[in-house]
Amino acid sequence: MKPGLSRFNYFFDQLQPILTTASKQKNPALWLYRNNARTPLFMLEALAKMYAGLHNRKKFSKIKAHFKLLEDSLGAIDYYDMVARDLVNNKKIPARVITYLQAQSREKLQSLNEILVDNDWLAPTDNRIRKIQKKLSEVNWLDESDEVKLMAEFYGESIYGIVEFTEGANYQFANMEAEVHELRRKLRWLSIYPQAVRGAIQLGKTKVPPKHLSKYCTKEITNSPFNKMPDRAEARYFLLLEQKYFYALSWMIAELGKLKDNGLHIIAVKEALEQTTNVTDEDAYKKTYQILGKEQSGLQQLLDKAGTVCKTYFKEQNLEHLVMGTNPLNDQH
Repeated sequence: MKPGLSRFNYFFDQLQPILTTASKQKNPALWLYRNNARTPLFMLEALAKMYAGLHNRKKFSKIKAHFKLLEDSLGAIDYYDMVARDLVNNKKIPARVITYLQAQSREKLQSLNEILVDNDWLAPTDNRIRKIQKKLSEVNWLDESDEVKLMAEFYGESIYGIVEFTEGANYQFANMEAEVHELRRKLRWLSIYPQAVRGAIQLGKTKVPPKHLSKYCTKEITNSPFNKMPDRAEARYFLLLEQKYFYALSWMIAELGKLKDNGLHIIAVKEALEQTTNVTDEDAYKKTYQILGKEQSGLQQLLDKAGTVCKTYFKEQNLEHLVMGTNPLNDQH
């Protein structure tokens, strides 16, 4: 079996039992949400996204759309549920705000339940996974060496797109979702691909890494299980990413994640106030800050902080130095 197909099957083997058990539940979507279906879906979406950039773009793009729809639906549930859980014990938060957020979470669950049925994810036979596996069996998979070379090109193109995205905003962000959150998504894929391809991407070391990278190499980052590459297993060729630059990428993803979550709390509370009371956009923001307290940073402050850390990171050209190259296994000592 070619490595590409075995990678998909590895994560199908994780997802299928969760779906099978979910199909027997009163609320399948809730079961998926509570039992980490999102992780294998992330990996499957990452594989489809990467392979769409390597070959058979049309086929893999269609496959990716199925995974993305489920993952996005789980993300929407998580958004409202996370904010509601974070705020539920805050006595300053009006009950109607919590009620609205919880109602939105239930609404997103219902929407996912409909998607699961409409797209045959829960069918006992000929379900969505089986249909995707049939499509994958028809793919003319590349040889391992050619595939890894294209992975390197794919990383290069992805990095170019991210740099262009940030330069287009000139590191001055005005929208938490469309700019900061979207940038974080783009960066995060670069860190998910190594886990998804299961050994075909490894970390290498330069003899004397630049001193400026030390600020990114915190214990939290260097000890993170997400920064430990899967074993090479039977891989004979692999893509090398520079370790310290990969840690810097991980730090940026984490930092933008904190700012994004903080900002989305503001946006969620504001939305709840607008939907449950008769207030203007400006008054909704004022009320939101009153509710969240003086310790809550303003949305523009968070956007400015995101711009500052991005400007430092990108001006250092850290992404441009992430990819070291491709190597056959025999070249490593």
